[in-house]
Amino acid sequence: MSEALPTSKAALAVRLGLKENWPQFALLVLINAFVGGMVGIERTVVPLIGTEDFGIGSTTLVVSFIVSFGVVKAFANLVSGQLADAWGRKRVLVLGWLVGLPVPFMIIWAPSWGWVIAANALLGINQGLAWSMTVIMKIDLVGPKSRGLAVGLNEFAGYLAVGVTAFLTGYLASKYGLRPAPICLGIAYAILGAALSVLLVRDTREHVRLEAAAHTQQAAPIGFREIFLLTSFKDRNLFAASQAGLVNNLNDGMSWGIFPLFFASFGLHVDRIGILKAVYPATWGILQIATGPLSDRWGRKGLIVAGMWVQAAGLFLTAATTRFEWWLAGSLLLGLGTAMVYPSLIAAVSDASHPSWRARSLSVYRFWRDLGYAIGALSAGLIADRFGLAAAIGSIAGLTFVSGAVVAVFMREHASGVVDLTQKTNRPAE
Repeated sequence: MSEALPTSKAALAVRLGLKENWPQFALLVLINAFVGGMVGIERTVVPLIGTEDFGIGSTTLVVSFIVSFGVVKAFANLVSGQLADAWGRKRVLVLGWLVGLPVPFMIIWAPSWGWVIAANALLGINQGLAWSMTVIMKIDLVGPKSRGLAVGLNEFAGYLAVGVTAFLTGYLASKYGLRPAPICLGIAYAILGAALSVLLVRDTREHVRLEAAAHTQQAAPIGFREIFLLTSFKDRNLFAASQAGLVNNLNDGMSWGIFPLFFASFGLHVDRIGILKAVYPATWGILQIATGPLSDRWGRKGLIVAGMWVQAAGLFLTAATTRFEWWLAGSLLLGLGTAMVYPSLIAAVSDASHPSWRARSLSVYRFWRDLGYAIGALSAGLIADRFGLAAAIGSIAGLTFVSGAVVAVFMREHASGVVDLTQKTNRPAE
């Protein structure tokens, strides 16, 4: 849909590249830190609010807030690319923040668990729109040569903020209780993120037009249905990426809901649970500074396969042990594996997409990826209620290993290491 992109005199001054666009790029990195912080306020304390404040005994019911988050975020991702092409990236980013503003207030004042579930539905929209736009806008700015670096820096900011906030909320909860003090961080994040998005962010659709004009092969007209089918099933490489993204967030959704309950069942105090819940996303975030650029140099496939198997090892170690030190090692492995996978998958899908419909292709991938939150939380909750928390963690570990094997079998790469998708995805699939 390149015809949907506006023309203007400003387009004459547009250039692609990180150096050429570093002020806007840095601003988007900061904004995504606030987006990640909104999720971080929940990683340690919200499952414990369910069991301690509301007295919920069912693990499946406790993790229901993650199910609402994951389903809504998945569908918000699915429409985000369409909205970005139709309305512009900035407008969708601002809309995401406006929807997210009530979330911390709803959790603080929630009189019942239903309010927490509703707050997480709004959080899913916030994340689906705001995080999607920060990723897409960075890719727009840097052009095709540095996609892995752009994604790595974006995810570094977001998940480092998740980790730092998870630690801070655990500390605040140990001092002042589960509510309201830990959740107040979210109020600051929402206000700052919304203000910066409204006042300082500039749209990047002119950068997309410039890249599309320089593309060696122009895109044939292609509808959203074809993009959905291509990204989901019809291309073996994109299928491999989509299923790996789903399983990656499936195990993240499981860890979000199950880990605090698992650690607490052994008598671990909330501040130490906060440390474990911080180490995983912080490691994931920091290492993406390296793994994103490495995927540009080494290729996507090897990092994705190895990363899924490292995740599986971390989950098996967590399920099989009962001491803080081993759980810490498991969290580090889980963070390392996710750092290897996350930017590589987004970059691989970006490699596949013509600039004129890249936002929509990424939105389909992110739909499947974030649906994993809901599937992981729900399946892990059901397994935990029937067989125990350790069995739930171990089951998800096995599935994660199988997903890495699927990538090893199905995904193909150029000799240079970059996935060879351009010949199929610059036109409708055969």
